[in-house]
Amino acid sequence: MTVDDQLPRSVKQEAVRVVVRCRPLSNVEIGQGHQSIISMYPDRGLVELRNPRDLEEPSKDFTFDAIYNESSKQMDLYDETFRDLVDSVLNGFNGTIFAYGQTGTGKTYTMEGVPSIPDERGVIYNCFEHIFQHIARSRNQQYLVRASYLEIYQEELRDLLSKDDRVKLELKEKPDIGVYVKDLTTFVTKSVEEIQRVMAVGNANRSVGRTNMNEHSSRSHAIFIITVECCEVGPDGQNHIRVGRLNLVDLAGSERQAKTGATGQRFKEATKINLSLSALGNVISALVDGRSTHIPYRDSKLTRLLQGTLRYANRAKNIKNKPKINEDPKDAMLREFQERRRIIADLEERQRQLEQEQEAQRQVAETIAKMESKLLGGTDLLDHTRQQEAELEHRRPILAIMIPFQKREREILQQLERQEDDTAEIHQTYSSLQQEARNELHDASLLHSQERQDLESSVTEINKELKLKSVISYHFVIYCYLSEFSPR
Repeated sequence: MTVDDQLPRSVKQEAVRVVVRCRPLSNVEIGQGHQSIISMYPDRGLVELRNPRDLEEPSKDFTFDAIYNESSKQMDLYDETFRDLVDSVLNGFNGTIFAYGQTGTGKTYTMEGVPSIPDERGVIYNCFEHIFQHIARSRNQQYLVRASYLEIYQEELRDLLSKDDRVKLELKEKPDIGVYVKDLTTFVTKSVEEIQRVMAVGNANRSVGRTNMNEHSSRSHAIFIITVECCEVGPDGQNHIRVGRLNLVDLAGSERQAKTGATGQRFKEATKINLSLSALGNVISALVDGRSTHIPYRDSKLTRLLQGTLRYANRAKNIKNKPKINEDPKDAMLREFQERRRIIADLEERQRQLEQEQEAQRQVAETIAKMESKLLGGTDLLDHTRQQEAELEHRRPILAIMIPFQKREREILQQLERQEDDTAEIHQTYSSLQQEARNELHDASLLHSQERQDLESSVTEINKELKLKSVISYHFVIYCYLSEFSPR
């Protein structure tokens, strides 16, 4: 049975979701006179980026599945974006949540937040509450929840829950379970408090460091793995077990060395971080591109470890691509024109339905006004209340269908904007990839140059030591030779 056959209808329509969250300016940034250069429109999923050096330049627009501004709440973010994914994990599917961004953008705050303050708990702690609340409400199922915590530091796997964190772990693969980490510590947890203690132990062992952009910068990719096993009796009277795995990934910051002031060990860390993030981007791009025959999972340990969720049971599996191979340009233009006309007609139909709903709202308001006038005229209060409840029940279905129509209208508007900006986005993406490739090549060249200088210094020291030993050996041999031939 394929993933599409098992997933509910609402989930089947999903692709890889990209959600953007903007943090407020820090006290340091405010003190330095920095200002925000973006405008966010949550109802349209649109972000406008302005050039502060040229206010006359047109802004650049970007659309996403959802956006959250600096005033957004942690719980709103979880309920609207991540709750459905955790529900699918409880139903036996795999899922992954990435927090990606430049150093200092608030990835760790979004993922972890402040555990001691309920309103500021991040995605991870809200996942804990969600999972164990679901288990507490279950009646005919038995659950087993296991937790593991590891980090990838300079392409080396470290167990954050092991007593000896110096032990380097290895990735293995078995046909029945796929890719796994050998000897990774796993704890069985029975409550939110227990799994929080497991995470606290791991956080204390994480690799962090100071850069010019962040006082406490994550220098590694941290992956908290929650495995949920459920056992229940099926219609055939037999026990059936389903297993879902949730990977909560706090990626290290994407950064440019010139901004972070990285040197020495920090420079090597940043180079490894950027290379692994580039490999992750290549894998996701290959998954999205239906024409790709090879997915480069083995380019980094991060993508290799997450291969199971990225490939088999996550939202990337449900992306529906419709490539048009060897299509005549005129046919393509005609198809695009027909598609646009269809969307416009759909918009007009939705607008008509919206007007009908507004008329229904107006009628409800008039009905309420009439009922209030009867109440003021001396109508019995109990009769008035019953009439009002009956009227509301009659109008409730009409009000209930307004929200899906509004959501669909917003999606169609976003689709129109994406089609109109398609050429500009492709050009911008190509330019960004070129610049990223040049930056990565420059970083790799600097690292190679530094290592070469270290090797040359070592060779110079060895040559000096060799010459010194040669001189000593020469004088020692001459002395022994003279001693043999001197008269006794």
